[in-house]
Amino acid sequence: MAISTISDEPGFWDTLKMAHGRLPAGARWLVAVASTDGTRAVNVIVHDSIDSVKAILDGPHATTEYFEADGANAVGLPG
Repeated sequence: MAISTISDEPGFWDTLKMAHGRLPAGARWLVAVASTDGTRAVNVIVHDSIDSVKAILDGPHATTEYFEADGANAVGLPG
């Protein structure tokens, strides 16, 4: 999971669109959703390496925290 505090909303979403096209091999992007005020976003990406995900998501438009999700206790995850 990647939870972002967004400082530049248009720049952030432009970066995410480019990142989607550069997903590491074997990665699946399940969801990208923003708060209604545009200041926060949550992305759920399935991959075996948080560092690989960081490499494509990190940018100057947000501060992002990365966590490994507890899939065994998740409810409603797509895919």
